Amino acid sequence: MESMEKSLKKNKISIGTRGSKLALWQAEWIQAELKKLYPDLEIELVKIKTTGDKILDVPLAQVGGKGLFVKEIEEALLRYEVDIAVHSMKDVPTEFPDNLHLAVICKREDPRDAVIASEKLKVKSEKAGRVITQSMIYNLPQVAKIGTSSLRRSCQLLHIRPDLKIEQLRGNLDTRMRKLDEGQFDAIILAAAGVKRLGLQHRLTEILPFEISLPAIGQGAVGIECRVDDTSVNKLIAPLNHPDTFICVTAERAFLKKLEGGCQVPIAAHARLEHRAQGREQGSVHSSLLIMDGLVGAVNGDRIVNGHIEGDPENSEMLGIKLAEDILKRGAREILNEVYSRNIPPVNGDISS
Repeated sequence: MESMEKSLKKNKISIGTRGSKLALWQAEWIQAELKKLYPDLEIELVKIKTTGDKILDVPLAQVGGKGLFVKEIEEALLRYEVDIAVHSMKDVPTEFPDNLHLAVICKREDPRDAVIASEKLKVKSEKAGRVITQSMIYNLPQVAKIGTSSLRRSCQLLHIRPDLKIEQLRGNLDTRMRKLDEGQFDAIILAAAGVKRLGLQHRLTEILPFEISLPAIGQGAVGIECRVDDTSVNKLIAPLNHPDTFICVTAERAFLKKLEGGCQVPIAAHARLEHRAQGREQGSVHSSLLIMDGLVGAVNGDRIVNGHIEGDPENSEMLGIKLAEDILKRGAREILNEVYSRNIPPVNGDISS
């Protein structure tokens, strides 16, 4: 480690981040991890307001443009105002500006979606004496009002409960929970990772299984973007990379890129690695299998095309592409064409919390 520190040209770096509580938690976590590695390193956090932070009164699917939560931070990187950018991976477009790249993906938190139900709904369920034998999504009252800003989530919910009333919910985590507590919704759907990272897991009513809500591409993972030619910074942050997470998120992002999809189309994918030992004797050979599920759905939830693939993790990008090609052949292309025929520009990323 000492030799690495000596090789670094910088003794100070700046981290570009959004200003929300969750974004700052992620940036401060990266800051703390780097401090463990390099105690003498000076680290500055630079808050940057992005387009997605400024436009709060319009559904994200209608805004248009790429990288609504990363563009301004990338511009700061290119102007050398910051050295690294810390992102939620589900917000990161699949293509980068010249001289920028995704250098690190940290170990993933829980990738699943979660339900937070209102106290009123909880009391009503208790009085009804409901015995929960399956996901609470099936036990929600008729025409329950659900808050989410994600077409991906609403599509999957409407597919199994077309009676639900899905309403737009924008803002940071505190804002969303406040609106729930004020009685504006019966329940809201969020990424479990963000709730857990902010220490609010006690508010979670249910973490949804993948069979009900397949996550956004990269959900639960934090990525670090930097300049390609900044050798010292690339070396500095390299120890924070988590190889298994990098492989899985790479497969998911290849899936998204092949579909040329974005937040105007319900697209979801989740990849995981299964490690296996071959042989019981000491020194047995270990192998890994990449297992991935993906889907494309119609906005109203009446059609969903699912796909599944397994293969060698070394071919993670190709597996993501093959899965996309498979579901395109089985009906996803028609869904995508319907959406893009409305002249809505595609936006990479799920951009929802």
